Amino acid sequence: MTDAIELHREGGLLTLRLNRPDKKNALTRAMYSRLAQALAEADADPQINALLICGSSECFTAGNDIADFLEQPPKDLDSPVFQFMRNLLDCRKPVVAAVAGAAVGIGTTLLLHCDLVYVSRDARLRMPFVNLGLCPEFGSSLILPRLLGRAKAAELLLLGEGFSGEQAAAWGIATAALGDGAATLAKAREAALRFSQLAPDAVQVSKRLMRAPDLELLRQVIEQEGVEFTRRLQSPEAIAALSGFLAKA
Repeated sequence: MTDAIELHREGGLLTLRLNRPDKKNALTRAMYSRLAQALAEADADPQINALLICGSSECFTAGNDIADFLEQPPKDLDSPVFQFMRNLLDCRKPVVAAVAGAAVGIGTTLLLHCDLVYVSRDARLRMPFVNLGLCPEFGSSLILPRLLGRAKAAELLLLGEGFSGEQAAAWGIATAALGDGAATLAKAREAALRFSQLAPDAVQVSKRLMRAPDLELLRQVIEQEGVEFTRRLQSPEAIAALSGFLAKA
C-alpha cells in the first residue's frame, strides 16, 4: 500500500504523489503513515528546499478510504491521520499543492496548510463531514470562518456544499486556478522548483513569521477537532452514515 505514495526527488524538490487511481487516491492508514514519514524526513533534510503534494492530472483525492476507516478508525491523536496533520502543520519547508479533479474531505482541508495551492478550474472540492455524521477537522473550523466569513463557512462545513477550483482561487483557498489538470501540475512544479533558487533560511524564517500569530491557537483547535472527530466516529449517526456510504460505493 505504501506504493500508493510515490516519492520523486528533483534537485531540492521532493514530490509526494498520491497514486491509487483505482480508488480515486482515497487515503488509507498506510498512506497517511507514509506521508507523515516523508514530511518529517524532508523537513530534516538540508538538501530539500520545498515539497509538492499532488495526485494525477485527473484526481487529487476522494478523501478517506471509508472501508479502511471503518475497519480501524482513529482512536486517539497518535493515529496515522493525526501524525500526518501534525507533520504538515510543523513543516518548516514550503509546501506546494496541485489539485485536479476531486478533493474531498481532508483533500480540501490539507490545502489550508500548504503555502501555495494551484487548482484546475474544474476541480471539485468538498468537505462533507457533517453529511457523514462527523465534524470539521484539520483546523477548518477556525480557518474557514476567518477566511470566508461565518455564513459562507457554514455553507461549506455544515451543509457540505461543494465548490469549484475557480471559487477556491477567488476565495483565497487556492493561489490560482489553471485551465486543466496538466497545466495545474506544471504550474505547481514550476513554483515549487523556484524555492531552490531562493535563500532557504530566509524562506523558512518568512514562513514561520507568517504563521506565528495564530499557530498555537490553530494547534489547540486541531486537537479539539481531533478529539471530537474520534468521538463522532463511535456515534450511531456516523456509523450509519459511513456504512450507508460504503454500501452505495
